[in-house]
Amino acid sequence: MSRIGNAPITIPEGVEVKVESNHVSVKGPKGTLERTFNDKLTVSVEDGKVIVKRPNDETEMKSLHGLTRTLINNMIMGVKDEFKKELEINGVGYRVQKQGNDLNLTLGFSHPVIYKAPQGISFDVPNPNTIIVKGIDKELVGQTAAEIRTKRLPEVYGGKGIKYSYEVIRRKEGKTGKK
Repeated sequence: MSRIGNAPITIPEGVEVKVESNHVSVKGPKGTLERTFNDKLTVSVEDGKVIVKRPNDETEMKSLHGLTRTLINNMIMGVKDEFKKELEINGVGYRVQKQGNDLNLTLGFSHPVIYKAPQGISFDVPNPNTIIVKGIDKELVGQTAAEIRTKRLPEVYGGKGIKYSYEVIRRKEGKTGKK
């Protein structure tokens, strides 16, 4: 039994949800998101709530049931309040600057790394060592933050690189040499 899939999603004030067969569009104060779901599932709007139903209890339908409900909930939360991911840059001389909508990353290479913002994503740079990725699509925000992080992964010996603000890097001891 899908506990997540069975829970109805309450539509907050200022958010509009339209369902046409298996295509769901959500419009809110921050923007509009659209997505097409599996046509075997039934998505409906009743009494200010979105309800997702599955046709049978097969394993595939059970997993799609919970997934569909969660994706619709993320769409509703995104158009109401933006999603954010915060990244930290550690290292001597490592820094970030915002150039228009893009990021100019100085990460110890012989050249600066320019990261172009995808459609629907904005960056905040409160200080030279912090990047905040914001947007209404949770999946795109997470993917963008992960791509920025791969430009210089955090290393375990010096702790240099780009990491999530909540991430803890387990440090290793270096070589000790002969005694």
